[in-house]
Amino acid sequence: MQRAVSVVAHLGFRLQAFSPDLCRPLSFAQDVLRRTPLYDFHLAHGGKMVAFAGWSLPVQYRDSHTDSHLHTRQHCSLFDVSHMLQISVPAVGAVHLATALLENPEVKLAGLAARDSLRLEAGLCLYGNDIDEHTTPVEGSLSWTLGKRRRAAMDFPGAKVIVPQLKGKVQRRRVGLMCEGAPMRAHSPILNMEGTMIGTVTSGCPSPSLKKNVAMGYVPCEYSRPGTKLMVEVRRKQQMAVVSKMPFVPTNYYTLK
Repeated sequence: MQRAVSVVAHLGFRLQAFSPDLCRPLSFAQDVLRRTPLYDFHLAHGGKMVAFAGWSLPVQYRDSHTDSHLHTRQHCSLFDVSHMLQISVPAVGAVHLATALLENPEVKLAGLAARDSLRLEAGLCLYGNDIDEHTTPVEGSLSWTLGKRRRAAMDFPGAKVIVPQLKGKVQRRRVGLMCEGAPMRAHSPILNMEGTMIGTVTSGCPSPSLKKNVAMGYVPCEYSRPGTKLMVEVRRKQQMAVVSKMPFVPTNYYTLK
């Protein structure tokens, strides 16, 4: 198979995001990491390389994470997603394409950190954190992915479980959360107002756009209504949180007409 490079130049594309659990600084003790065709290009542009799921990728560049995030919201950023094999061009043309795109003054490079906070603001799931093979589309608040024809025909894997969920209730749902104080992170317990643990945060970070802490997690269906007050435990301290609609920041995706 021909080695290929993938480059995403706008937030509107589906993002695979940065996860602290999968990412760590490079060191001599690590196993050899795979490199994308843009590895040297990243270094030349000040990329701070980290280990991410077996690859060496930039977590950020010379700009701060916040500046990179906000630039992407306001203008346009370039992400290296070669490890995902999306929007591919031959590897030999990768640097030429990236260099050409950066000639546009609105385009800057962005790394894993900005991708993670951008996808969280957009309410997008990170597979392995927010959804996995045990999550149904209804539980994950992804029912929109199932068209009317398929719902009626029940011709997709898991239909016998999923279609009844569409018509009734499920035990849990993925919800958005906002809180003040310390940022919510993956694995933070979610509690009801009586202090009983009812769920777990799956992803969380400070939102550069909103200047508030945002997160996603799963709670029983009766606690999933926007505006519901809950608590989260962060660093062994309980703090107030509220169920919020997603996306946290309105989307502005480019779609072909």
